[in-house]
Amino acid sequence: MATQSKTLFEQFLAPIFSHLVDRDALLRLRDSIDWEAGVSQFTNPQVVYPNYYKISNFHGIKNGYLNVDAALTYDPITQYVLPPGETWVRASLVKAIGGEPRRILDLGCGTGTTTFMLKRQFPNAEVIGLDLSPQMLVMANYKAQAAAVDVTFRHGNAMSTGLPAASFDVVCATLLFHETPPAVAKTILSEAFRLLTPGGQMLVLDGNQRTLRAADWLSTIFEEPFIRDYGQGNVDAWLGYAGFERVRTEDVFWLNQLSYGRKPLPVAERIGEPEGDRQSDDLPLPQPA
Repeated sequence: MATQSKTLFEQFLAPIFSHLVDRDALLRLRDSIDWEAGVSQFTNPQVVYPNYYKISNFHGIKNGYLNVDAALTYDPITQYVLPPGETWVRASLVKAIGGEPRRILDLGCGTGTTTFMLKRQFPNAEVIGLDLSPQMLVMANYKAQAAAVDVTFRHGNAMSTGLPAASFDVVCATLLFHETPPAVAKTILSEAFRLLTPGGQMLVLDGNQRTLRAADWLSTIFEEPFIRDYGQGNVDAWLGYAGFERVRTEDVFWLNQLSYGRKPLPVAERIGEPEGDRQSDDLPLPQPA
């Protein structure tokens, strides 16, 4: 059997990242955290891992996010792969949220970077981050304690969270859908629809699907098993299929996109809604400040 050739990530990007990342600092950080206790604290024994999640090597890391290495290296690497800057890209989602939400759910929160930004933008809101990886949640909790940010992290499956229906004003997902099969992304959006209050907002920040289709070579750089399928999809269509209205997607610095949808209000409440708000096709996406 022929030996599989190395991916572009292994040949070119991995060596670059090895020079950019402070390995000694990561080792010190790893040794400063009680991972066994942390994973035990966050693991929900009722959570069932989807098969795709258990066998996929996200970011070229064996066993994907279900290991300590993924949690340690996610932040150092991500800061270099979201041009022109990770904070600016993530802020596009946070600043697009309208009103003053009382409860916000961050699906696939990872190490909590967007979760913290949501809490800082809406300090009076209850902000919850949910992720399938206990290891990532240990890292997120470590960061939250270090920064004294009052957020809650939960171990759970975004396809079936177990959280009460109509209990959140905002549900968001950052850099999640390019790491899921399209069928899973659609299921997540249906679950988000269930979780939102009428009039609640759904926001999805991820790779730019039009750009991925036009520049297919981008899909081959990183070891992301579902990014090509994601690029061939359409988040607008997925949002509409889940039942959302006022669906729009806008570019975020060319390589990323921000998609928005609203859970419809009951008919009785829509009667008193301004005429413009009922014309969903012409409504713009809330603009970043």
